Amino acid sequence: MRTLVATVLLVLLGACAGTPVLDGDRLIDLTHAFDQDTIALPGNRSFELTHTRWGEDEEGRWYAASEFCMAEHCGTHLDAPLHFARDGRSVSDLAPRDLIGPARVIDVERQCLADRDYLVSVEDITRHEASEGRIAPGSVVLIRTGWSRSWPDRRRYLGSEDPQPGDELHFPGLSAEAARLLADRKVALVGIDTASLDHGPSKDLAAHRVLAQAGVAGLENLDDLERLPTRGATVLALPMKIAGGSGAPVRVVALVP
Repeated sequence: MRTLVATVLLVLLGACAGTPVLDGDRLIDLTHAFDQDTIALPGNRSFELTHTRWGEDEEGRWYAASEFCMAEHCGTHLDAPLHFARDGRSVSDLAPRDLIGPARVIDVERQCLADRDYLVSVEDITRHEASEGRIAPGSVVLIRTGWSRSWPDRRRYLGSEDPQPGDELHFPGLSAEAARLLADRKVALVGIDTASLDHGPSKDLAAHRVLAQAGVAGLENLDDLERLPTRGATVLALPMKIAGGSGAPVRVVALVP
């Protein structure tokens, strides 16, 4: 992991020095923009931006400033283990090395097209490993369902036009058994291109709880996972460093070889 972090830093330093190593084909943004259409699960405040100063002063000089308000768990965001584990790490407890890792993309889009409540299974993961090799400790496992293509259509993305707390939602997610296998693999992060690591109808949010108890942070509402190879990319997920936060908005990017 130290070697991986050092490599990423050298690449970023090269970019700062003007070396063209991070062109649009190699650095992939996996983050939805935050705007008036940003989706949050029922009970979570969506993103609101208010211009506090926006325009020219009496002498024609431009000045722009805004305030924003949102829930921790809104849009593309990180779930810290604290979200579902009483003694789990908060966002500010996560070191940068916990947020960088080699990516594995597990493609279940075909299954999700057939069943919008699809639960990613142990078999989906072991089938991936049979083809690509065992998932190594410290990996960032990304579940590609294809759901991000429905963003920001709330009805298609969540399964309801204007869901309220307690309503049953409909989108794919991770089974508790699959989450347990990934925890056993000692992965660094698990991400998905849906609104939650658990599928929409879940009531106990078991996948969240399994991963949180194992100290594994999550990434939700990812975008553009179809642009990544099955393996070989490096993911950086850098959240707002909220002291004691159970989650935070995050900019997720992937460096593709």
